[in-house]
Amino acid sequence: MSDSAAAASVDTACPPAPVGKALRPLRIALLGYRSKPHAGGQGVYIKYLSKALVDMGHTVDVISGPPYPELDPRVRLIQLPSLDLFENGLGSLRPRHLRSLSNIIEWLSKLTGGFAEPYTFGRRAVKYLRRHRGDYDLIHDNQSLSYGMLQLQDMGLPLVTTVHHPITSDLRIALAAAPRLYQRLLIRRWHSFLRMQQKVITRLHHVVTVSDCSRQDIARDFGLQPAGIALVHNGIDTAEFRPLPEVERRPLRLMATSSADAPLKGLRYLLLACARLLPRYPELELLLVSKPEPGGRTERLIERLGIGPHIRFVNGISTSDMVRYYAEASIAVVPSIYEGFGLPAGEAMACGVPVISTNGGALPEVVGDAGVLVPVRDAEALAEAIDSLLQDPQRRARLGAAGRQRILEAFSWEVCARDMDAYYRKVIADADR
Repeated sequence: MSDSAAAASVDTACPPAPVGKALRPLRIALLGYRSKPHAGGQGVYIKYLSKALVDMGHTVDVISGPPYPELDPRVRLIQLPSLDLFENGLGSLRPRHLRSLSNIIEWLSKLTGGFAEPYTFGRRAVKYLRRHRGDYDLIHDNQSLSYGMLQLQDMGLPLVTTVHHPITSDLRIALAAAPRLYQRLLIRRWHSFLRMQQKVITRLHHVVTVSDCSRQDIARDFGLQPAGIALVHNGIDTAEFRPLPEVERRPLRLMATSSADAPLKGLRYLLLACARLLPRYPELELLLVSKPEPGGRTERLIERLGIGPHIRFVNGISTSDMVRYYAEASIAVVPSIYEGFGLPAGEAMACGVPVISTNGGALPEVVGDAGVLVPVRDAEALAEAIDSLLQDPQRRARLGAAGRQRILEAFSWEVCARDMDAYYRKVIADADR
């Protein structure tokens, strides 16, 4: 293992299990207020962590609001229905929903530009777990950071909370990208749930995050000590995300997975880089796993740059489709301004695709020396890095192989589950004192 890969090994502040001592399987409730993989990285986390935990012999129930997750058949899904405003919007309200205060809060918040899903999910989770608290050895909350989690902790349930990164980072980047006052007001209103999260996280006993960068940022933004935040890196499913040597690469195909209109993801700079490269590579194509807002900033920028014929958007695809697209790409690009971990980089590397990434957030921790790193918000640097790799097929092959090896050694879900198991047992032991 390289020095950089070794540095990526997990720090959970947990002692290893005694050699030869059999450890009983745990009954784990994994909570997610929104858990469909295509709804964001939190859904990916729940899908693969739950699978890796049952592979270790644990029993895992995923307790989730909609849109619901895609899970291994051995993982039981406990559905906590809501208005599903993510899919249905304000039109989802029906008279029968008025019997639930959580539904009313959720709908009114959406009506006024807010985001109450973490809060209302916490209310529903508490209601369920009051009835089923004896079914679980440990509760693992996936970043709802809701008041309900404090209630569960006060009930004496061993509770772990994953914070992927502080949403305060998203807020700062979104505000910086908003040119008008009314846009900044709407952004602040949507992020008003941060007041709850900031209060909750300071009272939680067991917080874990997915990168050292996130640990430092969480500590800074929420007033915590970094040493009090455990670190268990995310994993990549290296069985699903793998090279497909039988698939022919397209020599001028770039690929990126990015929320098209989220300033945090930095897609603007990749589009600007492509516009710079087209005079030299008129056959260049960019495949974006994304769904742009009709008439939104991304579509307007593509039209202004005149690069529409070279851009292809796909969305709602299966994992097998994603892997095949990676196999067809010559280079994967991660233009993000900030990532708490960097799943797109890790998945591309696991597929053996050479990666060009910004140095935003935790991306250098994942990419290490197995990819090309460029500064954030620098379209010229992105263009130069892409140009350099397009001209050097041998270097692309070396980086692709090195990326795959790095993920296998340091960022597989087997590694993640092993270290999360150690952390769970420490939390349970602390609760039993």
